[in-house]
Amino acid sequence: MKVTTLKDIANELGISVATVSKALKDYPDVNKDTKEKVLQIARKLNYSPNQLAVNLRTKQTKTIGVIIPTTVHHFFSKVIDGIIEEAEKKGYLVIILQSSEKLFLEKLQVNLLLDKRVDGILMSLSNKTNEFVHLKKVLSRNIPLVLFDKIEPSISCSKVRIDDKKAAYEAVSYLISKGYKKISHFRGDLNPKISNDRFEGYREALEDHGITYDPSLVYLCNNNTDFEDGYTNAKKLIRENPEVDSIFAITDLVAIGAIKYFNENNIKIPDDVAVFGFSNWFMSSVVSPALTTVHQPAHQMGVVATEILLNEIELNKENTPCIHKEVILPTKLILRESC
Repeated sequence: MKVTTLKDIANELGISVATVSKALKDYPDVNKDTKEKVLQIARKLNYSPNQLAVNLRTKQTKTIGVIIPTTVHHFFSKVIDGIIEEAEKKGYLVIILQSSEKLFLEKLQVNLLLDKRVDGILMSLSNKTNEFVHLKKVLSRNIPLVLFDKIEPSISCSKVRIDDKKAAYEAVSYLISKGYKKISHFRGDLNPKISNDRFEGYREALEDHGITYDPSLVYLCNNNTDFEDGYTNAKKLIRENPEVDSIFAITDLVAIGAIKYFNENNIKIPDDVAVFGFSNWFMSSVVSPALTTVHQPAHQMGVVATEILLNEIELNKENTPCIHKEVILPTKLILRESC
């Protein structure tokens, strides 16, 4: 099928291509009757603008790239909802990529987005990201970059996150206030900032409440903090530390894995062991018993990160310097039956 051009519309009406172009852009120096005729013929001939030509003219593709570590977590699906919702308001297309918690994939995906000439990039770093040349490459090309959730403090860009240390501190302090004293922590990988911050919040809460930190009660999650980590670590915990009275897990998915093991082995929650999660994803409210957890404002994080990115894209277009922001969103404890 032949693609309709501005010249086809101009020939149909016997006017210049320049007049057609101005009419479609609603220029004030084209009279109303001409504009209406141009629009009628454009609709009749199924005209659509040449997006490549528009991109070249505006020096924008109206696309943004998003790289997330995983799509399994309810948290990231809600973040994506917020990103798409905000981007669509401003007419932006969103390209979503998943690094699967792998640094080499994250690097490849950054290069892919740069090759696609996206106007900006939103990223939550993988658990394995321990060097940042690819992020500096984005900034060196003057492409706005906003990091969210899993960030790197040393990178000079805007960031949107929660205070993971404070949230963990509040969760463990709540457990202590309820009389729990032998509190285990199922922690994340040793690399990501959020994993270390939640661990530090756990340890600091113990020490501030006069409970000696016991490293034997800390269990590392090796499978990207998923359900299997929770199940396996719960089994090891009961074998190695049967006197434990509660668990603070790095994510709801890990906590639910622990709950499954306890339910299968007649270990009563919370009478024998209390379980505290982190994220407040959908399953935490329907698992039995319902999971006490930390609520992260995932949708709001997506919206705020996108607002910042789109604003920086506009400033970039106008060659106006921007001041990078770090937005820390509030969390809250969701108290349910598992504690």
